[in-house]
Amino acid sequence: VVTLGAFDGMHLGHQAVIKRVVELAHQHDAFSVVILFDPRPAFVHGWAASHHGEEPAVQNVDAEALTSVDDRLHRMEQFGVDHVLVVHYTLAFAAMSYIFFLGRLTGKLGMRTLVLGQDAAMGKGREGDVKHIANLAAATGVFELDVVDDRGPGEVRIPRDFKPEAPSEWGEPVDPLANATKAERRAWSKKNQAKAMRAWSSTNVRYLLAHGRIQDANAILGAPHSIEGEVVHGEERGRTIGFPTANLGSDIAGYIPVDGVYAGWLVDGENRWPAAISIGTKPTFSEKTGLNERVVEAYCITEEWIDLYDHKVRVEFVGFLRPQVKFDGPDQLVDELKRNVEETKRLTA
Repeated sequence: VVTLGAFDGMHLGHQAVIKRVVELAHQHDAFSVVILFDPRPAFVHGWAASHHGEEPAVQNVDAEALTSVDDRLHRMEQFGVDHVLVVHYTLAFAAMSYIFFLGRLTGKLGMRTLVLGQDAAMGKGREGDVKHIANLAAATGVFELDVVDDRGPGEVRIPRDFKPEAPSEWGEPVDPLANATKAERRAWSKKNQAKAMRAWSSTNVRYLLAHGRIQDANAILGAPHSIEGEVVHGEERGRTIGFPTANLGSDIAGYIPVDGVYAGWLVDGENRWPAAISIGTKPTFSEKTGLNERVVEAYCITEEWIDLYDHKVRVEFVGFLRPQVKFDGPDQLVDELKRNVEETKRLTA
């Protein structure tokens, strides 16, 4: 029993599809198999479009990926998937006919059931949509198609070419369309050139994180959004005012939310500490991501000194606290950091 895709973020829609694969495999005493594309197809096609048809090299980092491949593999193992085949996604692979590809899955892999989400599409020009694949399955009788409702609670509207935008107010941002009338929604969509998108989608999660809406993003993910990196020596300015932080190096796996201060957790193996997390942007340009370098610092709320240098840690986000602002002096900064700590304690209680 097979499904396929990038599964970036492993949100509730992805989970519905994968759980169905495992369920059907158990029913038919078969293997559950996920074919995982890496890099993300959107990254490969987007890179080619902006680099004269060239594909990204190994050293080019997909800064828009919500989760690393390792994280996705770990989650799939937790869901009980028997085998994951990681397929290197290329433009040549994308040009393959969906009929030829499905023939390989049935002939070489032994696929007897294909599980897809409602708006899945594959093959050259994405011609292999659910309707065409269903017709092929019925005509050949070689495999069955099982379609899962993976759309979530309706549709949302997302600006077509949105950019990260930090909230200007303290506290978790609210949906700008939460109490809008139909006319106001239409006006907002027109002004922002918004397109309809299913609620359970990686694009929607990315949009929410890019606007500090952590709790809305986590509701779609079914777990706190997280990033991973190695703790390195920073400028240690926080230690001078009583707030030493764990600084993540430049090689961070996972989508970094928009600049601001967040409540969350710092996780090192089996150890978890509530943490106030600061994210900022350096003026330095990164060749790997094509974006400015980001700074992630986490202040662990604990009575003991923790030496995490050179440890690979995970930072989990549970809520947005405030934007990055400049304070008049160290006393005002310390007072604000104390408030951030108390709010973090409340959100992680």
